[in-house]
Amino acid sequence: MVTAMEKLRDKLSKYSYQNADVTSRDVLNTVTQFRGLSHQIEPFGQNYNIPVCIWIMDTHPNNAPLCYVKPTSDMVLKISRSTDHSGKIYLPQLHLWDPRQPNLLPNLVQAMISAFSVEPPVYAKPRETSHQQQQANQQQSSSFTPYPTQPYMPVPSGGGNPPYPTANSGYNSAPYPPATPYSGGFPAPYPGYNSQSGSNSGYPPYPTGGNQLPYPAYPSGQYPAGPSMPPSATTQNSGIDSGTGTITEEHIRASLLSAVEDKMRRSLREQSSRARDELDILRQTESELRAGKNRLDNILSRLSKEQEELDKNISMLKDKEEELSKATERLSDQEVDVDEAVTTTAPLYKQILNSYAEEAALEDTIYYVGEALRRGVIDLDVFLKQVRSLSRRQFMLRALMQKCRQKAGLK
Repeated sequence: MVTAMEKLRDKLSKYSYQNADVTSRDVLNTVTQFRGLSHQIEPFGQNYNIPVCIWIMDTHPNNAPLCYVKPTSDMVLKISRSTDHSGKIYLPQLHLWDPRQPNLLPNLVQAMISAFSVEPPVYAKPRETSHQQQQANQQQSSSFTPYPTQPYMPVPSGGGNPPYPTANSGYNSAPYPPATPYSGGFPAPYPGYNSQSGSNSGYPPYPTGGNQLPYPAYPSGQYPAGPSMPPSATTQNSGIDSGTGTITEEHIRASLLSAVEDKMRRSLREQSSRARDELDILRQTESELRAGKNRLDNILSRLSKEQEELDKNISMLKDKEEELSKATERLSDQEVDVDEAVTTTAPLYKQILNSYAEEAALEDTIYYVGEALRRGVIDLDVFLKQVRSLSRRQFMLRALMQKCRQKAGLK
């Protein structure tokens, strides 16, 4: 015999529960302990059908499409961060449209789903407002509108959620989130709970049945029929009621103007920002070029001075070379005395020269006397006697040269 736990486990396994055994055991234990509870398998949450209209431009994908929420006769627009009073949709994907990205339209629709799941753009009308709306639609059926005369968009028939809400239907039929009264021009974070229970907690109820919705229909008399248009727009459109939610030519024209204005403003901002960046780069480049020009001018000036000095030195060397050539030619046929080859201009300089030559000769003599002692040519007594005599003479010559240099003013 199949037990209740096995039945529940099989049902949970069909819905891909990871721990069907543990889940079925915990559920049955809870139901057994608390007799007032019962278990039932139902889908969680509710899907809402939001009618939208996507106008794809003839320049697609270079330009973003125009997207509108097109409410039916049983719905009223709700102004939010994603939609305005005319139903125009504002999303980051539209403002940051990049034609190079793949899957542009599927990503746009997914962004609408994500935004509208947080803040639904429409809510269900009360019954009285819905009746008045139908009368207004009948009156305007003969006037021109940029859309088909059918006041709602076609929705595939079949099972599942009903495509449109009915007024005052409570939790059992409305597929759209009902409205919540708000102030200050911004919607409340969740639709209010104002029917059946009579409370006003501001939070949606938790779904407890397969056909119950997490949002009730909006109660009549607590929200205006819809955003009203200026009198001139109503007159120009042959008496079309501004509360019907139908998009008129004025709406389209205002939306197009707004879109073009936004696009031009963004384009101008981008061009201005790009021009400012280019101007900053050009200014920085100009300052760098000026600094480089100054450095090059300094380098050229220094090279010019060095070139002048080099020309002077070359000219001087050429003159000296000519003098040496002439002296060499003059002395080539004459015999030169080594002692007379170097002459001085003053007797003091001649005394310094002679003292230096004699001191150098004494230095060589002391060296060779040491070599004679090393080789055994002379004995130690002779070496010491000669070195003492030569060193005394060397000392006197060095003292004489120092005094002569001081006298002559030489360092």
